[in-house]
Amino acid sequence: MARIKVQLPDTFLFTTQLPIRITDLNYGAHLGNDALLSLLHEARVQFLQFVGRPEVDRATGLGHIMADVAIEYKGEGFHGDVLHIQMAATDLHTFGFDIVYWVKNQDGREIARAKTGMLGFDYNTRKLLPLGEEATRRLRGE
Repeated sequence: MARIKVQLPDTFLFTTQLPIRITDLNYGAHLGNDALLSLLHEARVQFLQFVGRPEVDRATGLGHIMADVAIEYKGEGFHGDVLHIQMAATDLHTFGFDIVYWVKNQDGREIARAKTGMLGFDYNTRKLLPLGEEATRRLRGE
């Protein structure tokens, strides 16, 4: 089976910091794969807020839905580490985009690379929404 390889962009638009909590550890006493995905979810919500595109706007029912996820593990994270998660939108197209994540600890040691495929989504009609020009500009950081 071919290994997943997440390509990092040249620049990142947003960075957040999230601590690894004791509840994020697995039986190996390091950051569990399920916990990392949850931390990426929190980071994604912050990123989308930053670019003015909430994951879901409760008033309108418009937002995003995750189509896929890929995680490439590079190192262990431990309780007390503070993850520095850099993010950028890539592969923008009519209905969606990818968010690429570069996860390092407070010492700059790489923990993971990840990608989530996001689609514009109308939760009222359960249909895809085109991104539009303004959203595309914001996701590019323009």
